[in-house]
Amino acid sequence: MSEGDSAGESIHGKPSAISSFFTRLGQIYQSWLDRSTPFSAVRWTVTLLLTAIYMIRVYILQGWYIVTYALGIYHLNLFIAFLSPKVDPSLLDDPDEGPALPTKQNEEFRPFIRRLPEFKFWHSATKGIVIAMICTFFEAFNVPVFWPILVMYFIMLFCITMKRQIKHMIKYRYLPFTHGKRTYRGKEDTGKTFAS
Repeated sequence: MSEGDSAGESIHGKPSAISSFFTRLGQIYQSWLDRSTPFSAVRWTVTLLLTAIYMIRVYILQGWYIVTYALGIYHLNLFIAFLSPKVDPSLLDDPDEGPALPTKQNEEFRPFIRRLPEFKFWHSATKGIVIAMICTFFEAFNVPVFWPILVMYFIMLFCITMKRQIKHMIKYRYLPFTHGKRTYRGKEDTGKTFAS
């Protein structure tokens, strides 16, 4: 291949205007994502607002139930990955391999490491809602179905999946929620100095 044959480059080896535009657009998007990282409450509030707007749209239009069902299954999969440990203890042959959670008071505290971190969970969930919202603008995705069956099936799937996840948590003794680093209190400082 010659220099000009690579994707996004013109004949003279310089990036094309379209490639430069999308590169710049990606950089701006990543910059906004980076800025939003510390504001988890605001991020989740915006996501819940988008979810409410999507649900109102589906309710008013009385359609796109398959898209909503697919969105629900996608969010369930994300939630299960969010609750699961990064290294699944059931897949380890030797229980001494890999990180283990402390089971006794005097063992070292190791925080729970998720398979899907909170930021990626939020980002994927929000992208899913936006894609589902875009799908509601196309009649091709409005497949006629009897929606109560989809709701019942989703509730059954949710209950079965969560039951299995909770059994897994109990069997391998882990909690997917950490409350931050432990702090230890030292002796109170009385402010008195010792005279020699």
